[in-house]
Amino acid sequence: MFLFDAWYVAAMDRELTNLPLPIKILNERIVLYRQTDGTAVALEDACAHRKLPLSMGRIQGDDIECGYHGLVYNATGECVRMPCADRIPKRARVRSYPVVSRYGLLWIWMGSAERADASTIFRVEHWGHPSWGMTQGDAMTVDCNYLYMTDNLLDPSHVAWVHRSSFGNAACESTPVQVAASESGVIASRWMNAVEVAPIYVPFMPFQGLCDRLQHYEVRYPSHALIKAVFVPAGEGGVDAERRAAAFIMDSYNFLTPVDAGHTRYFWFQMRNVFPNDEQLSSLLGEGVKSAFEEDRAILNAVQQSFADTRTPNIDIAIDAAPLRFRRRIAQLIQQQQPQGVPASG
Repeated sequence: MFLFDAWYVAAMDRELTNLPLPIKILNERIVLYRQTDGTAVALEDACAHRKLPLSMGRIQGDDIECGYHGLVYNATGECVRMPCADRIPKRARVRSYPVVSRYGLLWIWMGSAERADASTIFRVEHWGHPSWGMTQGDAMTVDCNYLYMTDNLLDPSHVAWVHRSSFGNAACESTPVQVAASESGVIASRWMNAVEVAPIYVPFMPFQGLCDRLQHYEVRYPSHALIKAVFVPAGEGGVDAERRAAAFIMDSYNFLTPVDAGHTRYFWFQMRNVFPNDEQLSSLLGEGVKSAFEEDRAILNAVQQSFADTRTPNIDIAIDAAPLRFRRRIAQLIQQQQPQGVPASG
């Protein structure tokens, strides 16, 4: 069900304070905490003794203490203190997970620690560039399997109906979508020519009138997406459009972390090539994006429930080409993955 040898977003960096933070990823319960120097630690959230969640305990310096019988674990998961015991058994340890802080997010490696390579974390282009603005990210839990969300993020057409007041308009209904695949993921994209600017983007346009618009929906394995929007004056779309003087570009980064078979934690933020220091516009865009994602959540929650409650089979249509291609490949990767010491299903 899940690909373990991969980096997932465990939490937003700002979520982790000086208290234990319980999370669940790929159906595994994990506790996050910070050491005295601010370094994030991720451990199995179950004491080796009676399996009380360590998140119910307390942080002791750089270690965490179980709230049941006082066993203390260090950042590697080793028990370093066991009250009322002459010696600590070798089995008195919990699993630890590699954690990296990047882009304001805490990334966790769910597979075997020796295969963790931080250079493979999803790269965010233009991060920290002074001429690019950023909308502060946010997160939400969606009550559906993560593959329904990858379906959604490889489907440019749905914005015409789900996001008509924000990302979509009538122009998004019927323009054909081009699908391409690579080793890293699947891309669904299309240029729409001489169309109206969608409502959420109007305040950011450096030009007036009709536009050529690129929708670039790219989902990389296991479940992370770059949604690129490019707007240029009508007649200027195409390969070199991003270099046009009047081009507006917004890169939306979307990171899906499967909680279990029926729930997904959704993290996001956006980068744009205009108005880098305009906090008011950043706030306006952030609110608009979150409102649109709430529309997605309502749809996806209902889809999950309906698949669970409906006995008749669904059909696939032409716009499902990219999602189905992604599903086939992620299923192959899951089947081929090396043993993790944990079940490969939720």
